[in-house]
Amino acid sequence: MESTTDRQAPTLAEVRQWPATVEVSKAASALGCSRSHLYAQIKRGDCPVRTLAFGTRVVVVNASLVALLEAA
Repeated sequence: MESTTDRQAPTLAEVRQWPATVEVSKAASALGCSRSHLYAQIKRGDCPVRTLAFGTRVVVVNASLVALLEAA
């Protein structure tokens, strides 16, 4: 099994190919942070990307993720 330290962050080109919404863990990998850190930002209301909540499930809007990565 691959550990989180062995995984490489996806490229911007790869992120652009992702669907309209992605799981928080996938967005966190693109941002270079942990899933728990991104969830904490979402809970505090200071998440750098747009999210949508469906009951208890939260997803990240990929267009906002791409825009943030392009600006970096």
